[in-house]
Amino acid sequence: MSGAEPDYAELGRKLFAGDWAFEWAAASQTRLPPPDKLEIAFAGRSNVGKSSLLNALTNRKFLARTSQTPGRTRELNFFAPNGPKESVKLRLVDMPGYGYAAVGKEKAAGFSRLIEQFLRGRVGLIRVFLLIDGRHGVKESDDKMLDLLDRSAVSYQLVLTKKDEVKAAVREAAVAAALAIITKHPAAFPEVIFTSAQTGEGLSELRSVIAQLVTERDTFVSPKIC
Repeated sequence: MSGAEPDYAELGRKLFAGDWAFEWAAASQTRLPPPDKLEIAFAGRSNVGKSSLLNALTNRKFLARTSQTPGRTRELNFFAPNGPKESVKLRLVDMPGYGYAAVGKEKAAGFSRLIEQFLRGRVGLIRVFLLIDGRHGVKESDDKMLDLLDRSAVSYQLVLTKKDEVKAAVREAAVAAALAIITKHPAAFPEVIFTSAQTGEGLSELRSVIAQLVTERDTFVSPKIC
């Protein structure tokens, strides 16, 4: 790419300014949609706020279903721009939450297999955002997901959630702790984004990162995001 650096913040704003819609749900590897688009996946513990973040990111209230009951998302849910054929070929993937004991060992094992199969087999998967509750930091179940992401050889990045519920005085420490974890995982992207689905903090940065990832994979997308 030559010339001036693209304005990824503006490209990100445009990318998520349009209409987004539910596209597909898959409870097994055999039910996955065709790998004809770039994919950005969101992973995290049950109740970390994945659905809320996806709704805020796409400026939709009910794109992804939110629930007060942890472990409700039991499938890979795919969302895509609901626009003309020449629009960006991109999917957002809401992955089943992990780490909720009440789900049951058998179902939890099924979720884990589905996640692992997806991570290892999607050629268009360009980034996994691993959501971490900003109030509590990385837990044991998150460590296991970090190890799985390392083994799967996918690009991934930590995103802290619920910034509005974290006292301003300890936010820097929360980010520093997450960055310290990343140093133990060389495959992780070395930056952390702190977000709030309630206030919108960090969403512009997240959209910008996604726009850059999509733009750099121009063989999958139209010449410009509009």
